[in-house]
Amino acid sequence: MRLLRSIRSVNPADGGPIEGIKQVARVHAAAGHETELVSFDSPDDAWVRECPVKVHAMGPVRSGYGYSAKFVPWLAAHRAEYNAVIVSGLWQYSGFGVWRALCGTDTPYFVFPHGMLDPWFKRAYPLKHLKKWLYWPWADYRMLRDARAVLFTSEEECRAARESFWLYRCNEVVVNYGIAAPTGDVDSQKLSVLQRFPELAGKRAFVFLSRIHEKKGCDLLIRAFAKIARSDDSLRLVFAGPDQTGWAASLRALGESLGIADRIVWTGMISGDLKWGMLHLAEAFVLPSHQENFGIAVAEALACGTPVLISNKVNIWREIEQDRAGLVDEDDEPGTVRLLQRWLALSNDEKDAMRKTARQTFRARFEVTRAAEALIGTIARHLKRPGE
Repeated sequence: MRLLRSIRSVNPADGGPIEGIKQVARVHAAAGHETELVSFDSPDDAWVRECPVKVHAMGPVRSGYGYSAKFVPWLAAHRAEYNAVIVSGLWQYSGFGVWRALCGTDTPYFVFPHGMLDPWFKRAYPLKHLKKWLYWPWADYRMLRDARAVLFTSEEECRAARESFWLYRCNEVVVNYGIAAPTGDVDSQKLSVLQRFPELAGKRAFVFLSRIHEKKGCDLLIRAFAKIARSDDSLRLVFAGPDQTGWAASLRALGESLGIADRIVWTGMISGDLKWGMLHLAEAFVLPSHQENFGIAVAEALACGTPVLISNKVNIWREIEQDRAGLVDEDDEPGTVRLLQRWLALSNDEKDAMRKTARQTFRARFEVTRAAEALIGTIARHLKRPGE
């Protein structure tokens, strides 16, 4: 099977979807399936040149929407070369352009919303939601309606998607999603972290590994950490991730005002051995998000045997709670305080049991091979429309 995946950008700083795509493509290649990407990056962008999957770059583009006049003609000319096209995300021309090029043809397309229909966005950004309503009936509604299937990565995401727009119709399918297990020498990876961030030596680090963004609850985590930090001088809070909105300066100031600036380590975006070493070193992984579709970093932490402390707005929270691979609470300051307090109250034996369970949960639910097989199986079942 030959697949084309349409995405706004292949820049790894943009978050989890591109990392998931690359890992699934690797598994598909081993099974004899070919994957190519079409993006709206410039062909000269470093992340395009370095991407391990072939990229057809339609950029550069001048707006966040990612419009490129080249895209629809290119896809119309090449669509017959692919068994299916998969759109990653909404509200971008990378999706609407697919609908324009493929609607009414015999080339099927599928859509991963990646949590972008979550009603949290409607509540958090009402003006942006109103703007989306202006073109929803003419663009993304049609794209979802005419897709062979709309692919959700959890039942939670699927249910939530129905609440954002009353004009909503699509063929909903829930599929597995996951990532590859970490590779490399764990001790060497931990050492690389301590060499880069020696202030973590001998400390107990709560690790936040994600984009620095309002929806991630970073401010809640700082306030909650301030309330428990005095219980143990060795406790540290690590923020590891890119700051794409310029919020980090305000968060640093918040840490200063609460008297814990010297207890917070800001690493910026980390990857490879540094990322895996940080997750292996972590006391626990913490993500008090207000909205999180899947949480690639949650699965990465589990793969390292690191328990996850997450809000009940991370869409895989039910699985975490059911397996006892971590702790779950509300996405507010009291809930985040409780997460940290509940972890600290566990005995060493209870923490060790949770670390073991974390790895088991990853292998059973979120390992990339399962996700890759589920995607191919779903596409194969939907290649023909009912009645064909």
